[in-house]
Amino acid sequence: MTGGDIINHNEVVKISDAHLLPLVSALYGLEDYDIKPVKAHDGGRNVVYTCEKEGAEAKIIRIAFLNDRSREDFLGELEYVRYLFEHGGSVSDVISSRKGNLLEEVTHNNHTFFICLFKKAQGKMLVENNYQYREGAPITEYYYNCGKVLGKLHQISKGYKPLHPRYSFFDKFNAEYFEELIPDSFSLLKEKLVGLLNTLTELDRNEETFGMVHFDYSDGNYAIDFNSGQITVYDFDNSCNCWYMFDLSALWTNGMGWIQFEPDAGKRKQFMDEYFEKCLEGYRSETRIEDSMLDKLPLFIQLNLMEEILDAFEVMQHNGEEPECDEELSYRIKCLEDDIPYMGFFHDIYSCEEPFEYEKRDLTE
Repeated sequence: MTGGDIINHNEVVKISDAHLLPLVSALYGLEDYDIKPVKAHDGGRNVVYTCEKEGAEAKIIRIAFLNDRSREDFLGELEYVRYLFEHGGSVSDVISSRKGNLLEEVTHNNHTFFICLFKKAQGKMLVENNYQYREGAPITEYYYNCGKVLGKLHQISKGYKPLHPRYSFFDKFNAEYFEELIPDSFSLLKEKLVGLLNTLTELDRNEETFGMVHFDYSDGNYAIDFNSGQITVYDFDNSCNCWYMFDLSALWTNGMGWIQFEPDAGKRKQFMDEYFEKCLEGYRSETRIEDSMLDKLPLFIQLNLMEEILDAFEVMQHNGEEPECDEELSYRIKCLEDDIPYMGFFHDIYSCEEPFEYEKRDLTE
């Protein structure tokens, strides 16, 4: 793992500009490329750059700097991405260094930085296209493709035998982790999370239901070619062994954005049913999913909720901030504590004027 004191994103950018990027350019043959930083999002665990050169394929540099992942963790991710690509998965492939390595390590002032290079995905994100789908094509094509691409990745995963295994769901998510991360004022939340885990331990974990998943499948982590509609997935940073239903439930929650301002809960429900049916049609064109697992969609939506809550606390911890419960985090916690299904989307708690927000939670209560 990386050593030394904890450093933040801005410090890594300064080190990269002065020391790391010249080394990375030499390692990967990027001397003639125009290298520019990509704006980081809250809780970002990497420093990312685009590399462009006329007549050449664009690339993405990723420099990991946090000290919570090992070399084996990164290799597990990169080998999985390479396997998906080689078996027909629509993913941004890893590019080996001049030394033939998927992963390179550079040490500076007692900090080890893990570096990798990816092909840049064709097209752009939906948000970069103002959430407009490609001209002349129905939006249902997009829903179908979202499911189809995910189904293909899961089908490939069912045959994956890793050299460097990634962690499994319960390796990270357990009662000890909740206790360490979540303030004592959230005793009910911790109780509900442990109950959720206990329910999950009873689920099947066979090759058809459980394997390597993306674990953050959303329109922020894939690009769309607006000429063909093709989706290319990237950012497997959180990939792990989990139920395939986790990614499918994330696909369900992503659909809420299309109808979140509709005041009629009945219309929101009708849209979500039709949206997810089209996603499943695409998914099932590539792989199998039993109805008995699909029946557990509400459970896995709660699991997505859990992951989002924990991620918010992780970000605060990584940034050295005191835990604070804003309206969005308060909403998620309320849904979990009160057993409100489907992220409250069809419940009285939901407001189309202030989607997914609830009154701020006082951490001293």
